[in-house]
Amino acid sequence: MARAVIVDVLLGLAVAVVLAGTAGVLLMRDAYQKVHYVTPISVVAPVLVGLAILVQSGWTISSGQSWLAVAVMVIASPLLAHATIRAIWIREDSGAGRDLARAGQGGERQDRESQDRERL
Repeated sequence: MARAVIVDVLLGLAVAVVLAGTAGVLLMRDAYQKVHYVTPISVVAPVLVGLAILVQSGWTISSGQSWLAVAVMVIASPLLAHATIRAIWIREDSGAGRDLARAGQGGERQDRESQDRERL
């Protein structure tokens, strides 16, 4: 009986995390802000579901496979969020080249850009 209550609480918390993250995504204005609310959905909620599976069935092959999937999600999610934001930043602002040139770290690229400007 106590095991069922713990599983229900863990699953309820996972649902609450997903609903809160979804509300955050709907309310935020740009992609940079929205990604902050997607991360708990893809990191915290799977951990809670994995804990619920572990409490319900104990250490079995099925729970081990579930935890393997959770581990992949926890590792991959921040990397994918970073890559997504970087892609948006580059697409919106041509970010990488302009930022490096402004900071004086563009090296060869900065030199080529200044030479191109001088030719015009």
